[in-house]
Amino acid sequence: MAFTSAQSGENYRNWWPHPAMVAFTNRSIDLLEEIAKDSNNRINMNRRGYALATRDSNIDPLLSQLHDGLGDQADALIRFHTGDTADSYARFDKPDWDGVPDGVDIVQNKTLIKDRFPGYDPDIQSIIHIRRGGDISGQQLGMYMLEYLKSVGVTRLTGDVKAISRQNGYTVELETSDGMQTVQADVLVNAAGPFASQIAKMIGVELPVYNTFQQKIAFEDREGAIPRTLPFSIDLDGQHIDWSDEEREMLLETPEFAWLAQDMPGSIHCRPDGGDNGKWVKLGWAYNEKPEIASTELPLDDNFPDIVLRGAARLNPALKVYYGQLPRSMHHYGGWYTMTEENWPLIGAMGPPGAFMNCAMSGFGTMAACASGELCAAIVADAELPDYATEFSLDRYKDEDLMSTLKAANKGVL
Repeated sequence: MAFTSAQSGENYRNWWPHPAMVAFTNRSIDLLEEIAKDSNNRINMNRRGYALATRDSNIDPLLSQLHDGLGDQADALIRFHTGDTADSYARFDKPDWDGVPDGVDIVQNKTLIKDRFPGYDPDIQSIIHIRRGGDISGQQLGMYMLEYLKSVGVTRLTGDVKAISRQNGYTVELETSDGMQTVQADVLVNAAGPFASQIAKMIGVELPVYNTFQQKIAFEDREGAIPRTLPFSIDLDGQHIDWSDEEREMLLETPEFAWLAQDMPGSIHCRPDGGDNGKWVKLGWAYNEKPEIASTELPLDDNFPDIVLRGAARLNPALKVYYGQLPRSMHHYGGWYTMTEENWPLIGAMGPPGAFMNCAMSGFGTMAACASGELCAAIVADAELPDYATEFSLDRYKDEDLMSTLKAANKGVL
């Protein structure tokens, strides 16, 4: 929780276009719910879901993705609402995560959309509301885990890994605040996030991963532009950023910034932050696809806050009140998305005996942490494994049919 994980969007969902990822994240959400119960919901878990909004009434491609992910359960879990009212469309006024329906609500009636999402762009035609989703406190989840580990005698040593050699297991050289230290290990688990590839190379392994840098902003919503009960909202539609004519012309005349005046991808997202009694909001837009070498120096773009604000205002027009006047306390931050080409995790044996990996979590690390840790531990301990275990290992690259399917599918990058 000191680097990329500390910059988490802190969201979770079981929405993926493949049943293996659905099963994986469902298991992780099960474990998160157990932690919430055991800790009196210390992790501030809610279940307002993910609201995917589009101005298109034809959502067949999205429905196809839902069916791909939900498989045989799709017909039972997808509910359509086309009337002005819908008693079967459970409200999301309260943050309760317990007792909220599973599945997906498809809303395609403007009156109903306006009733449930009054702040949305009135041109929205369809909403796909993923119900098993919401947000948690990643910081509290991390502290809960660390406190447990301390209670059972785990020793935590913080430092930079400088070298790893194979001698009677593994010898790990660390640079710590007290100088260089050496740790002898029978088992090595590479859970180094954006540095996973560098760790793997120290023992002669090349992992099929790369990093992209993604940014977010958070600020105090002093004007009350975003309702505190709003689900995690995603504008699926591609767009042109809301510049004035003069601003757009200036951007087009500057080669370095001309791309900002052209077509932009969708999936910009917004949600309230800090609970029902809080005042902050988060905005994010993972439009960067440029592979980069991860470093501790984060390449924040000073223009990003204005870009993401103007993009988010298309779905939530009330945000326009902040054009040119974001609060000075605004927090602009970012982290590395470490991913495989197909955007699936790598969990399992890493090559040499006793070497394992738990990495390539892209933008879903917090939500997948519990299930990925459980799976990795089971592999290390040679215990019983879930059905998806092989598909998340390096062995999946031997399955040509699976890889062909994944390359053609939506990557689920948010």
